Amino acid sequence: MSEFWLISAPGDQENLQALERMNTITSKSNLSYNTKFSIPDFKVGTLDSLVGLSDELGKLDTFAESLIKKMAQSVVEVMEDAKGKVPENLLANGGLKEKMKYLKSRSYVCLDLPSFVTHFEWDMAKYPAKQPLVSVVDTLAKQLAQIETDLKSRTAAYNTLKTNLENLEKKSMGNLFTRTLSNIVSKEDFVLGSEYLITLLVIVPKPSYTKWQKTYESLSDMVVPRSTKLIAEDNEGGLFTVTLFRKVIEDFKTKARENKFTVREFYYDEKEIKREREEMSRLLSDKKQQYGPLLRWLKVNFSEAFIAWIHLKALRVFVESVLRYGLPVNFQAVLLQPHKKSSTKRLREVLNSVFRHLDQVAAASILDASVEIPGLQLNNQDYFPYVYFHIDLSLLD
Repeated sequence: MSEFWLISAPGDQENLQALERMNTITSKSNLSYNTKFSIPDFKVGTLDSLVGLSDELGKLDTFAESLIKKMAQSVVEVMEDAKGKVPENLLANGGLKEKMKYLKSRSYVCLDLPSFVTHFEWDMAKYPAKQPLVSVVDTLAKQLAQIETDLKSRTAAYNTLKTNLENLEKKSMGNLFTRTLSNIVSKEDFVLGSEYLITLLVIVPKPSYTKWQKTYESLSDMVVPRSTKLIAEDNEGGLFTVTLFRKVIEDFKTKARENKFTVREFYYDEKEIKREREEMSRLLSDKKQQYGPLLRWLKVNFSEAFIAWIHLKALRVFVESVLRYGLPVNFQAVLLQPHKKSSTKRLREVLNSVFRHLDQVAAASILDASVEIPGLQLNNQDYFPYVYFHIDLSLLD
């Protein structure tokens, strides 16, 4: 499963034994895979500051998760026909891998997301643990905000290009009534440069081909005999040329309409046709040029955002554990990965049984949703006797 439960309990002897008991039960019952989740010793500051920080971290956690989901979806949209390869582009430390290419070094580590979470180590170089917690959180917040800003600008430019290209492609894929004709007609299909003559394009239903051939010359005066030619077809009909004198255009259109023939409003303009073709070619070229750099940027910054998100989870566990269990700081964090969806209910029951001594009221409220926990603003379903945070790696659902 791509779901993790990050929990903590006080680090005294009684609770260390409880953690050991939990590990034994969940292992024997095949409920979850458990690993120790290492969190550095941060500067605590005052408890009042931690309360404010707890609220800020909650909002930042939600923002970070939303951001990485947007980035994952952007990778899907950019890769288009190669969607099967999306997961291999959503990695942690992928950014490091890209950077190392330029350094010609092989000393990079590139992990799938579950492996990164289960092998998490705090990045001391990027987020020094000796700094005040407020500074660490500020660094993470600014990093994520910058990534979001860049994501919006980069994807907006690419999506505008993609939309313009799709609109042109739709015009070339429609039926004969709507599609562009620049890639169908040629100069040789028209009488050009004549003061008196003009070539029109007429859409004729397939069942009416014979009728058209027999009647087009007599639909109006001054139609050039044997001037019709079929130049394109779709499932419904064909596109025919016909040459006539300019002075009878309106009369010819009226008679054609009465016979269920449709004159397509099109006049051959070599410059306009060339412009359309060049525009399609330019958009295809621009999209191809932007594809590689954008995908590389998404891979690098998805990794950066994901790593920041897991660091935020570590900070939340630390802050909530200090607020819940008090000072001096002494708690143990554990990462649980439920083996299957059907085992989560049983896993929750085991945790509640093992740690109910930490908060009898909270433990009772899990069994009785009507019990109110004094002073607690959270929904009872979000509160447990132990510190708990959820990590869901189903980013493309």
